[in-house]
Amino acid sequence: MTSAPSLYEPLARAFAEGHREAVPDLMSDAHFAIEGRATPAAVLIAITDVPRDPQVILTQRPRAMRDHPGQVAFPGGKIDPGEDAITAALREAEEELALPRDAVRVIGTSDVYHTGTGFLVTPVVGVVPPGLALTPSPTEVEAWFEAPLAMLLDRTSWTVNEVFWRGANRRYLELEWQGFRIWGVTAAIIANLSRRIALEGLRDAA
Repeated sequence: MTSAPSLYEPLARAFAEGHREAVPDLMSDAHFAIEGRATPAAVLIAITDVPRDPQVILTQRPRAMRDHPGQVAFPGGKIDPGEDAITAALREAEEELALPRDAVRVIGTSDVYHTGTGFLVTPVVGVVPPGLALTPSPTEVEAWFEAPLAMLLDRTSWTVNEVFWRGANRRYLELEWQGFRIWGVTAAIIANLSRRIALEGLRDAA
């Protein structure tokens, strides 16, 4: 009996190919950030190992939180002393969702995103088994859900908006999915990743 095909190999190839060269004009909020504030952080982009319809695990922050209440985010947070981005992202995912770190097959780190609030966020891309029994931490996660990778990487899925913020116009992307609003930093990280991973290559491999 042959084993089911895994998304890991084609995704790793597409990821490596997309990161061979620099990509100009990636999204960033660095010009809005307060000078001198640059806190390292990491997030986990956990993609389910379903070659024909992989999903991305996302969370919604509690509405009572002080920072970014109710916003959709990847599991993640600050990088603690002695950690690298991968270690921090896996730790945060385990703390927020009880996602076992040994269940993640890490592919690599992508472009650091500089937020307007002064965080340098490193996205860590990894593949996880489908159907994990995740348990959200009530103090950090109000809800979690999955969104199709193909939809997220398709630039036509997103609406481009602008808002006047900190003395200038800020362009941001937005997408509604099953009652969840994906926008801001999370949307920008996805948009940057879409310029690194060719969706067509993943479809061909499915």
